[in-house]
Parts: sequence; C-alpha cells; structure tokens
Amino acid sequence: MVGPIENPELWTFLKSLRHGEILSGAVAAIEPFGVFVALDDGPDHPVFPGVGFITVPELSWRRRGAASDVVQVGRRVSCAFLQFDTWNAEARLSLRATQPDPFQAFADQTVVGQAFHGQITELIPFGAFVQVADGIEGLVHLKDLARAPVASPEDAVHVGERITVAVTEIDRARRTLTLSRRQTPPRL
Repeated sequence: MVGPIENPELWTFLKSLRHGEILSGAVAAIEPFGVFVALDDGPDHPVFPGVGFITVPELSWRRRGAASDVVQVGRRVSCAFLQFDTWNAEARLSLRATQPDPFQAFADQTVVGQAFHGQITELIPFGAFVQVADGIEGLVHLKDLARAPVASPEDAVHVGERITVAVTEIDRARRTLTLSRRQTPPRL
C-alpha cells in the first residue's frame, strides 16, 4: 500500500479528483483484470505502470471480450473518474461511461412482445443467451426455450444457432433483457 506519507503528491492529486471528471492519458499496460492508464495530469505511480486503472467491465458496454479487444498499449483514452482507490492509491476510471449505452438506445426502440431473430451465444444450466442486436444480448430461461419442456438448454438449441425470440421484459436499471422462444408466433 502506498500511503499519503510515502507519496504526498500522488495522494493530493487523487484527492482532488471529482466523480465524473474526464481524465485523459495513455494506456500503459493491459492485464487480465484491467488496464493501467498513465494520466496526462497525474504523477507517476511508485508501483503500478499508471495512476489510473480501468477494470474490465468498465472498458466497454459489451458483455464479453478481452481488454485488448478494446484498447492497446499506447492508445490515448479519455475516461470518467469513478473513485479514489485508497488501498492501491489509484484513480478508478471508466471508459464506457464516456460512450452512449447501447442497451438504453435499444430499450428506447423496443417494446415487450416485439420479436427478433437472434443468434445463441452461450448456453448456461438455466437457459441461453441470444444476441438480438449488435452488442445486445438477452436471456431465454429454460422454461421459455422450447414449446415443450426440456431438461437442459442443449436439448433445444446449440451455440451459433439462429432462433426467433420475443421480448418479455426490459429492465433498464439492471440492463437486462428477458426473452422467450415459446411466446413467439409460430410463423415469424
């Protein structure tokens, strides 16, 4: 831990930042757990490659993917400041907070009951995820995956298969989309 006594310049800088403030810098290192950013206006960090840090979920609105799919070392980024991580003495940042949320745009144009053709992206014990638009996935629960009951998702669908689903719920706060294959018209 880097404390205020060991590095007063770093702590003064981090304490001066305000939630939502936009900070710029260059990606200094990419790790499996996130990205270090060397901030333009910040001091060097005594331990880490940058004083800013973006966790993987804060890189993009997309649900999957590696950090290297979003940024590369040396790339310039502008991020929103989230909080001062006092344990690591770093600025927690969000790249996705500076971009429009595609889920909210999708929700603005979608109504419950609306049907979509989508592709199965993942099977889980209680259902399947279906991509219905670029970057937009919803969950089809096992009970809604087929017209007749099935014991597991593999009994009804497979990854990569294209199916028709209907929207049964849109939760803007949690950014979740619930879908049903059972509730679609037979000939859509």
